[in-house]
Amino acid sequence: MNNTIFEPCVLGGIKFKNRIIRSATHESMSDENGHPTQRLIDLYVRLAKGEVGAIVTGYAGVMPNGKSPAFRMQMIDQDACIAPFKKLVDEVHAYGTPIILQIAHCGRQTRAKSTGLRTVAPSSIRDRMYNEEVPQELTEDGIEEIINNFVRAIIRAKAAGFDAVQLHLAHGYLLFEFLSPSMNRRLDQWGGNTENRYRIIKEIFKRSQANVGDFPVLVKLSAYDGQINGMRIEEAVKIAKLLEKSGCAAIEVSCGVAEDGFSTSRSERNPMPAIVKYNFKFERVPVWLKPVVAFLADKSLPVVKPLKMYNVKAANTIKQQVMIPVIVVGGIGALEDIENIIGSGHADLVSMSRPFIIEPDIVKKFKEGKQKTTRCKCCNYCLIGVEKEPLHCFYGKLKK
Repeated sequence: MNNTIFEPCVLGGIKFKNRIIRSATHESMSDENGHPTQRLIDLYVRLAKGEVGAIVTGYAGVMPNGKSPAFRMQMIDQDACIAPFKKLVDEVHAYGTPIILQIAHCGRQTRAKSTGLRTVAPSSIRDRMYNEEVPQELTEDGIEEIINNFVRAIIRAKAAGFDAVQLHLAHGYLLFEFLSPSMNRRLDQWGGNTENRYRIIKEIFKRSQANVGDFPVLVKLSAYDGQINGMRIEEAVKIAKLLEKSGCAAIEVSCGVAEDGFSTSRSERNPMPAIVKYNFKFERVPVWLKPVVAFLADKSLPVVKPLKMYNVKAANTIKQQVMIPVIVVGGIGALEDIENIIGSGHADLVSMSRPFIIEPDIVKKFKEGKQKTTRCKCCNYCLIGVEKEPLHCFYGKLKK
């Protein structure tokens, strides 16, 4: 066993308990204001008791028009959020576990029916998944407002006692939309070459440092996707170098956007029973017609492969080009694989999402030799269920 996996390490000045961390996972456990409920706090405490190296929270919205269409997203858009989050942080810190707040704006990957506001994006390009409306192209003032809201969110996160924040630059959300050549068609200073498309992130780092000093800011980055003229590893390396120059504390390497289908979180077969039950696109389909629609949808939705460790190569490519720590997520659930990734220097840390849903104490089990791989079936029902109810493991079956 590679014992260095379970030894403490320092990242961005934060002492991690070990090198296995819980990646951000939308829990749908906030109250109507986006404040953490006791149920959410209890979930994080179970993770801390399970000896996870650090916790990255489910994404927290920085402003109302960027709120997730999924059920009960966390929000960090008001000063009133600080006290409830401080309670959460204090309970997790009681177990010596660092906790990092992921902050995000969903951009065009949300619904006006959910937010009550017009969706926005760098360019007015309709999303093929969230295609009810064409997003409004952001004005200069709109971009300034978004930058300032990210900075305010970082200030609030520090005030609440979080050890760091993680900017969501992945999976097709707003900051990734700026980075993506396929989603950002702007001809002004916010579009065009890599430096211009990166400018909004550069400004967030610069302004946050002016307000919170060396408070650590990590990022989650999709290093590639399946879109025509989309993100490719060569472009991701350029962005990684810019992130390092901006003072980024670490890069968590992921992949994909919503339009790719199940690319970010992969499974052997599409979770069609859960999609039919929970996804908003099936809300108006008559019950008798849903099986037919589900069959046709399944045929048009490709199964993305490989299913395991699909971001390790990209993470390693980025790690060879930067000095800051690199974290890898995606299809990782076996101790042997974690040992190989870290032992071979492909990444500095490993993060997991779905395995922690079924087993919050999976790290403790690994450490004690009680288990060598996760029980998670990677069915992806959990990923769909959070659209309408709190996060839980379905284990590949719907309740009757």
